[in-house]
Amino acid sequence: MPELMKAIIFQQAGGPDVLEIAEVPVPAVGPGQVLVKQQAIGVNFIDTYHRSGLYPVKLPSRLGMEGAGVVEAVGDGVTRFKAGDLVAYASGPLGAYAEYHAVVADRAVKLPDGVSAEIGAAALLKGMTAEFLLRRCYPVKAGETILVHAAAGGVGSILVQWAKHLGATVIGTAGSEDKARRAKAHGADHVILYRDQDVAAEVRRITDGAGVPVAYDSVGAATFEGTLASLARRGLFVSFGNASGPVPAFEPARLQRAGSLFFTRPTMGDYQVTTQELDESAGALFEVIKSGAVKIEIGQTFRLTQAKTAHEALHGRETVGASLLIP
Repeated sequence: MPELMKAIIFQQAGGPDVLEIAEVPVPAVGPGQVLVKQQAIGVNFIDTYHRSGLYPVKLPSRLGMEGAGVVEAVGDGVTRFKAGDLVAYASGPLGAYAEYHAVVADRAVKLPDGVSAEIGAAALLKGMTAEFLLRRCYPVKAGETILVHAAAGGVGSILVQWAKHLGATVIGTAGSEDKARRAKAHGADHVILYRDQDVAAEVRRITDGAGVPVAYDSVGAATFEGTLASLARRGLFVSFGNASGPVPAFEPARLQRAGSLFFTRPTMGDYQVTTQELDESAGALFEVIKSGAVKIEIGQTFRLTQAKTAHEALHGRETVGASLLIP
């Protein structure tokens, strides 16, 4: 094992240009940790929030929360894994954009046979996000019609497929004709071009005026008003991302006036407080992947040294499905 490795760091918050390639020491594996020799690294919107300062981190900082690879070494007290196991993780500490990463063993999962490191790194964060959104934040039931924004994106494409597996009718939104076709290919029953069409008017037309009981919105500012106006009475607005910027401040009375609505801003960590919850979430994800109900689309791969390019592609809405960095 080398003493030094390549890693992506940033000295100040800002755009993709702040990302630098550095030679840093391979991390020592501490008690309760495993050292992972990375085979694939997930690129996620939360990475751009850390880099930009939307989610402040102590600087200088490393970047990335998701990866998969082979366990190189285990720390004291670790019985969950052994050297040679193929594992994936989707939580802190930051530092996944690197050739090696030391992660807490209780926050990693073993990849089952038939799930590669690439699929693990592409699927774990997005797929477990979809799991808690569809099965626990709002348990979607067969026969319901739901709204999924960014339906061709990394989380959106999994939400669409999994919701269809649960028996729901899915209204998706997309930013272009090409992405609309991709959302349809994933199973969306209806797709609205949110830049060109009135989302709420289309949702009301499709649902015969009723609206939807739940809307999953990862876009943020650009879709906030349309999402709010798309909900049925007592509907739930699930705001789980800020791709276009954070949603504006609003008076709680707006929820009352719009039909006694509910609004939540969940984070995966609060749905995976225990290792048991993590294992159950990952297990449910691997089950739908292995059954074929959910197919993980790796839309683009970049070398680790191309992290800046990967972030530029995310900001330019040029990505489809999952994006990976390959060390």
